[in-house]
Amino acid sequence: MNLHRCALFYAVVAGVATLAACGSTSDPELRASKPVIHVSSARAASDISSCLQRMIPSAQARRDQGSTELLVGSNAWLVTLTPSAYGSIVKVQQSSNDDGGVPEPELRFDIARCTT
Repeated sequence: MNLHRCALFYAVVAGVATLAACGSTSDPELRASKPVIHVSSARAASDISSCLQRMIPSAQARRDQGSTELLVGSNAWLVTLTPSAYGSIVKVQQSSNDDGGVPEPELRFDIARCTT
């Protein structure tokens, strides 16, 4: 009986993990996508990050090897802010699994507003 319960538990866990994987884009896939926006800004990465988080409540920030990354939507957009000698480099990549949470025109407006 215990072996049956254990097998059932693992089957349920595997099913939940599979469903979770279907709903989001993996980081490597998102990072490999062609940038939709690639601009330079005189503003510091921390200022741009704070501004975007105010403008887009669904944005989640994380630090990755000296850069700041913002995930927008259900991994639909990846905004990478990299410090440069003159401010920051901003790169925006879009997932093939766009959830429609933040439309591209709105994101472009928010990026323009926060980088100037």
